[in-house]
Amino acid sequence: MPGQSALLIPAHEIEISAIRAQGAGGQNINKVSSAIHLRFDIRASSLPEAVKERLLQLRDQRITAEGVVVLKAQQHRSQELNRAEAVQRLHELVQSVARPPRVRMPTKPTRSSQRKRLEGKSQRGLVKALRGKVSDQ
Repeated sequence: MPGQSALLIPAHEIEISAIRAQGAGGQNINKVSSAIHLRFDIRASSLPEAVKERLLQLRDQRITAEGVVVLKAQQHRSQELNRAEAVQRLHELVQSVARPPRVRMPTKPTRSSQRKRLEGKSQRGLVKALRGKVSDQ
């Protein structure tokens, strides 16, 4: 995004391990560890404190109660592509909370909208009042 400074995550803070992928793949699946398991400890990272707090407040199932981001990438057949995808997903997660949310400024309704609302209420009240029992005279 233009105008937004990208937060860099040092490689030594990311723990990457190769695991066997799940699912279909024939004999290759049993002998090649092509899936990537990425772990990133938010609290121990060098990210700014504000970004750490926003990351920890996310209701994301990929973040454990201890504050560790756990990502598993097994989309591709090669370990290098899965590693790149896992790191990319981690960067996207961090960038999603890099910018603080805008503070909502409460506004007052305009006079004309207040008047229209009250007119609508009185009209509705009149309709309901006419629903009463008909009296014989």
